[in-house]
Amino acid sequence: MSPPFHEFAADLTYADLPEALRAVLRRSFLDTMGVAAVASTTQMAQIAVRGAQAMFGPTATGSARILMEGTPLSPAGAAMAGGFTVDAVDAHDSTSPCKGHGGSAVFPALMAMADASANPLTGQAFATHLAVGYEVSYRVGLAQHATCADYHTSGAWTAVGVATAAARMLECDGETIRHAAGIGEYHGPRSQMMRCIDHPTMVRDGVGWGAPSGVVAAYLARDGFTGAPALTCEDAPPFWSDLGTAWRTVEDTSYKPYPCCRWAHPSIDSVAHLMATHGLTHTEIASVDIKTFHNATRLAGHRPASPDEFAYGIAFPVATMIVRGQIGVSELGLTTLSDPDILRISDAVRLIDDPHLTRISQGKRWAQVTLHTHDGRSFEDVPRTPKGDNDLPLSDSEISDKFHLFADPVLGAARANEIETLCSDFDSLSATDFTRLLDLCLTAPPRN
Repeated sequence: MSPPFHEFAADLTYADLPEALRAVLRRSFLDTMGVAAVASTTQMAQIAVRGAQAMFGPTATGSARILMEGTPLSPAGAAMAGGFTVDAVDAHDSTSPCKGHGGSAVFPALMAMADASANPLTGQAFATHLAVGYEVSYRVGLAQHATCADYHTSGAWTAVGVATAAARMLECDGETIRHAAGIGEYHGPRSQMMRCIDHPTMVRDGVGWGAPSGVVAAYLARDGFTGAPALTCEDAPPFWSDLGTAWRTVEDTSYKPYPCCRWAHPSIDSVAHLMATHGLTHTEIASVDIKTFHNATRLAGHRPASPDEFAYGIAFPVATMIVRGQIGVSELGLTTLSDPDILRISDAVRLIDDPHLTRISQGKRWAQVTLHTHDGRSFEDVPRTPKGDNDLPLSDSEISDKFHLFADPVLGAARANEIETLCSDFDSLSATDFTRLLDLCLTAPPRN
């Protein structure tokens, strides 16, 4: 019989973590830091930093530095700015069954908590806290999506996972952790994801408020504030029956090769395959038909006016892959939005709401692409799900290449290489070496 979630969170040890879970946490650490590095250069991240500085200065709880920026704030302030920073570039790890993202809240929140701690953490201790944050977040997300009419952002369910892990980091007992989770659930952002899909702005996936909501919940619970029960933890037994024996973090974590909504990824993979297989150039492409599931068709984005609209688009990222052959750092620049070749093809993308693909897009994201050329030829691909899911995983070298693609231009190769070395085995680091990794991730990159 599985333990209650709060006992699981209080009692979990590093020895309880299977190697497969440890490997996921290492990958996610490296992947998230690469995204944070490039995201720290965005307007969205910089606005979030200024907002956090205005509202959340250092307090008696101790100071915590903002991820990839370095300004000392309260743990909640650093979690807020860090969450918004990671969320500014939509390339962080994902969980398709939850239709969202865990690491974009869990990492900035728990790194802020670690930085504020009076006692330096070892890598093993931090890995165990991460495991709690991820596992509780994913299960809460599944429960929430099964019991709520609206599709909520990741911030809604990561607030509970962060609260649980943060309370553990504060050495709370199981009953106090239970109250922290309830506070995080009650006060967390129940933001509706499709609102941002239909009207893309900087609110993004809600983690910029989910992360600090969880941190604040933990501190409140430690001091006696009550909030139990968290209904998604205590009133949804099917999602908790195998807690501690099966690991949603291992089964459901996926990685994104492209910095845009995962719903666009199978179409991007497909056009990349068709263009390469048939030796096509973008000048030959007359139009593109994309059959996909219903919600993805709301990612139209034929002429995005901002990076936010690019991130929540499908037509424009697909056109970018056709024209540029990649969607990397250079494609995140504002000049990409006015590229006439990309705009021509984006305008010629037709999104087709396919009932069958909608029915089967449960825990997976399906699309089928056909390219049409000016000379009348058509090239149809098989239906696809995104590369990076567990059935089509990115290799270690692909994760590394992505990290360096994002991090090297911002941090410099030497600092990026040291982060990679330490992340690749972070759970074996001494307190001294883990503090070094935090320093590398929590200080500002050189600015030109």
